[in-house]
Amino acid sequence: MYNMKVAVYGQTYQDNAIEYLIELLDELKKVSAKVFIEKDFYDLYSARDNSEIFPVFTLNQGLDSTFDMFVSFGGDGTILRATTFVRDLGIPIVGVNTGRLGFLSTFKKEDVRKVVQEFKQGAYTVVERSLVQLNTEKLDAEFGDLNFALNEITVSRKETTSMITVETYLNNEYLTSYWADGLIISTPTGSTGYSLSCGGPVIVPTAKSLVLTPIAPHNLNARPLVISDDTVIRLKVSGREDNHLVSLDSRIASLENGEEITISKAPYTIKMIEYTSESFLKTLRNKLLWGEDRRN
Repeated sequence: MYNMKVAVYGQTYQDNAIEYLIELLDELKKVSAKVFIEKDFYDLYSARDNSEIFPVFTLNQGLDSTFDMFVSFGGDGTILRATTFVRDLGIPIVGVNTGRLGFLSTFKKEDVRKVVQEFKQGAYTVVERSLVQLNTEKLDAEFGDLNFALNEITVSRKETTSMITVETYLNNEYLTSYWADGLIISTPTGSTGYSLSCGGPVIVPTAKSLVLTPIAPHNLNARPLVISDDTVIRLKVSGREDNHLVSLDSRIASLENGEEITISKAPYTIKMIEYTSESFLKTLRNKLLWGEDRRN
């Protein structure tokens, strides 16, 4: 008999996740699943309920490609952190939302048992989400092998209120120099995040695109630009200060101005479990209130 193998992760500052974790564990027990819990999250759980002992995993050990599912308790930010555990292992991720309605963690916490039930029924598809990766010699030590982002890579000003200039090349051809507070290079997944707040378009997750969205551009004719995701992007920042910031989702580092940054699509994807009951378009209607019109 085949047994599911499941990894579970959550933010340790969210105590309310534990009661839903207990429900999930109960449901997983019914199908005799093998369950591994992220070490810090497990410590939080065992402080509340130490009736059962589970094996643990950390950022660097305990996970491999034989897992069927990685369950993330939290919001979209938690899923962004979950990708740093999964990396290129190809374990499908599902998000149980313990915060506000998310784009990535679409499963309501009250429905946590359905995560297991609908998976067993096969009522889901696996959607591959593309990642962007950063290449710059100076930041290799900072980001190590976590040099990728599911949502976006952003360059932005640091220790100044003055704007920066972001010289931008696409496949070695000069595009423009943005005068702005920064520039976001977003995946389709990230198009509903920071990029959207800065006026970028919503892109469906399966589109093979990236979007360049300037942050508060001073050249007012600079518009978000959607490009093919096989484009290699080169950036060089100049400005009044010596350094600027580079962020990969929630991870951030400082880089000297004038250093060249190369951004391209990563050679692997993150697999997201999309349940038939929770589609991207349904999330758009719920979260962005698309179609909320008295005439509809």
